[in-house]
Amino acid sequence: MRGFDLEQLKTLVAAVDAGSFSAAAPLRCLSQSSLSEQLRKLEESAGAQLLVRGKQGVKPTAAGERLLAHARGILALADAAWRDMRDRPLEGEVQLGISDYLRPGEVTQLLARLGRDYPGLRIRTRIGKSAEINAAHRTGEVPLAIVMQVASARTALPADARLLRTEPLRWVAARGAVFKPGNAVELALLPEGCTLHKVACQALNAGHIPYVLTHVASGVAGLQAAVTAGLGVACLNASSIAEQAMAALPEGVLPALPEVDFVLLPIGDDVTGRLTAMAEVVVDTLA
Repeated sequence: MRGFDLEQLKTLVAAVDAGSFSAAAPLRCLSQSSLSEQLRKLEESAGAQLLVRGKQGVKPTAAGERLLAHARGILALADAAWRDMRDRPLEGEVQLGISDYLRPGEVTQLLARLGRDYPGLRIRTRIGKSAEINAAHRTGEVPLAIVMQVASARTALPADARLLRTEPLRWVAARGAVFKPGNAVELALLPEGCTLHKVACQALNAGHIPYVLTHVASGVAGLQAAVTAGLGVACLNASSIAEQAMAALPEGVLPALPEVDFVLLPIGDDVTGRLTAMAEVVVDTLA
């Protein structure tokens, strides 16, 4: 039967998360030479180079990234199986913060998977603006947090943050709406603290395009309703566009917009293992 050794997969995850072989070795209770040997055997099993060592530490190759995603899911399932067989299910309460720009269907899928895999956990879900979720994560109020940010801010992320995916931003209006270039752009946005509010205004200011704020929504669902009702043009990430009710403006009509990242913020100390187990489900479901 073909397969991967769980201990070798644990070593791969530890090496990537720690950033170097020397930092990963004590975490795995291995000498550095033994850790290197495990990774060599894993590369033989995978039939590809998985890691590259350089001055900046250890980085996964493209093949390494693919196996790493599988490894995290496999190890989370192995842990869940062990707990189930030992009658030690994960229990307790965990706060989960989610950016409201994440597609509602995906939130439903994630919560259903968490409920199925860890029925003993009580999950408090907080859905809101990324800035608010970020602030609650910094204070420890929300230890597990999924936020959206402009991709250019990626370099400012902590090393142990997990990039889930990247999406383009689009200018969108109600399907069938007539947009007349040259007129002041009528904008529908979230309040000033919203990242995409700032991105939209900065892009129009840089392009010397006049605009007027015609509608301010308190959340993404309200913003989608305002755009569908024809109250203004919005700046939305691709997965937030309701395709039956909205249409992206043709490229070149308004200034180009950047990409955004959905990111799982670092989970910090996790004595109970709850956050680590949930984080793997988040990555496996949303990445």
